[in-house]
Amino acid sequence: MSPQEHLALAERFISALEAGDVEAVRGIYAPDAKLWHNNDEIEQTVDQNLRVLAWLIRALPERRYRIVRREILADGFMQQHVLEGVLADGQPFAMPACVVVQAKDGRITRLDEYLDPAAGAPLAAQARRAKVASAAL
Repeated sequence: MSPQEHLALAERFISALEAGDVEAVRGIYAPDAKLWHNNDEIEQTVDQNLRVLAWLIRALPERRYRIVRREILADGFMQQHVLEGVLADGQPFAMPACVVVQAKDGRITRLDEYLDPAAGAPLAAQARRAKVASAAL
């Protein structure tokens, strides 16, 4: 892939995430892509990752990825960004992260995401409160 193709892939990926378009994200991932996160060190399949993405879309329905830095690599791209949004209680949410992405034939084959779990704590706490509230119904 050319540098321009890697950049276009990065743009499509972030646009699909911001739009909450899980099926578009599925189409951007290669069927056998592996997605890894430093906070749990578990390598996810595409289906596992998309379940987490669906949860994120529900938990943070208005979200934006503020791109801090993006570098094209020989086999993909590296991106530093801040996931921003508003929690259900009206509090602003921001979580810095960095992804290193490998791509082939226009699709993501591997994504390694580095983030600080403490920054995601307010989002996780919101999810726990919602789960408790729905169980009480």
